[in-house]
Amino acid sequence: MTLARAWFVTGTDTEIGKTHTTCALLHAARAQGLSALGMKPVAAGTELRNGEWINEDAARLREAGSFDPGLALLNPCCFRSPIAPHIAALEEGRSIDPAPLLRAFGELRQKADILLVEGVGGFRVPLGEHYDTADLARDFGLPVILVVGMRLGCISHALLTAEAIRQRGLELAGWVANTVDPAMLRFDDNVEALRQRLQAPLLGVLPHLEQPAEGAARSGLHLPR
Repeated sequence: MTLARAWFVTGTDTEIGKTHTTCALLHAARAQGLSALGMKPVAAGTELRNGEWINEDAARLREAGSFDPGLALLNPCCFRSPIAPHIAALEEGRSIDPAPLLRAFGELRQKADILLVEGVGGFRVPLGEHYDTADLARDFGLPVILVVGMRLGCISHALLTAEAIRQRGLELAGWVANTVDPAMLRFDDNVEALRQRLQAPLLGVLPHLEQPAEGAARSGLHLPR
């Protein structure tokens, strides 16, 4: 079977719209007649939904995908408390082993045309004493999609993240401008400054939405070519 085209989705910070962007990209792929799945290898923070404890980001990815592959594959490592993963792991007496994450990724990649792997927090979030999300992205070996939370300071955050991505030997396949601050001054000028400096294609600009509506937000958004 042909393996899915896959990308690792990271962001300039936490709470800047990685899940919103990933879901919008999944809907964009499905609108082209492609089967698409999202994966959240590591997550922290759960809530009770329909009798199961699930992370909100994982739940949104499951809803946006073409079908439900099961949480064991979609979100193989999840902690109860909404805190930094390495601290949550210590709190629960567990460790974050990349091997089962890579196995789940391998299985998911055989099930769809498109697979988007969403990181946790920013690009370098500790997962253990000597391992972080940048190491995980390197082990997946995927080109990276960078979600830039458009607000004051985003240019420096984006350029530093892009530099870190390339230092790990990974390709920055594209970036998305997500409007987290609708009152941001000189928005278009900031997008243009990033377009000139990131050396990767702009995959789209997502508007600010009070409530997530990834299906509607997919307009104008596209996967890297």
